[in-house]
Amino acid sequence: MSIDWIMSACIGVGLAACCGFRVFVPMLIASIATKLGIIGTIGGFEWLGGWPALVGLSVATLAEVGAYYIPWLDNLLDTVATPASIIAGTLLSTSFLPIDNPVLHWGLGLMLGGGSAGIVQAGTSLLRLGSTATTGGLANPVVATGENVASFGLSILTVLLPLVAAVLIAAVIVFIISRLVAKRRVWFTRKS
Repeated sequence: MSIDWIMSACIGVGLAACCGFRVFVPMLIASIATKLGIIGTIGGFEWLGGWPALVGLSVATLAEVGAYYIPWLDNLLDTVATPASIIAGTLLSTSFLPIDNPVLHWGLGLMLGGGSAGIVQAGTSLLRLGSTATTGGLANPVVATGENVASFGLSILTVLLPLVAAVLIAAVIVFIISRLVAKRRVWFTRKS
């Protein structure tokens, strides 16, 4: 296992995890970075750095980021964003993992990329539900802004400093999992 493989895996999984905050932001950052030659995808995924992908992802990102500031639409978007983030995370991680076996390639992409995106998305969905329940949705724009900053910031950090970003994202995922496990433990130990 070479350092190039490790860096590619960190970029792929890091960008995939960021899909849990916003589906299209990490894809747009990956497209821009690929277009500028900062990072490179494996064969078959060169389309990510093309103009059609760049324009399409820009429009999708603007629509997604703006839609999360509409009070009733943000919770509805979380329903659609969960499977979309897993698909986008799988696609992003697979586009950077240099593995020759297609079954292993897509399997690892789904497990690492789709899994990390799904975990982060679950955490952000629960945070938004909690915000809606406790503040009637008044704090949801603050939550949306935090998610936007996290998605843009961690995506850019992943492209520029993949190892540092991988450590930060791993910490975020461990935190979310620990919170989900703690919440589940409370649900199952609560007396009726």
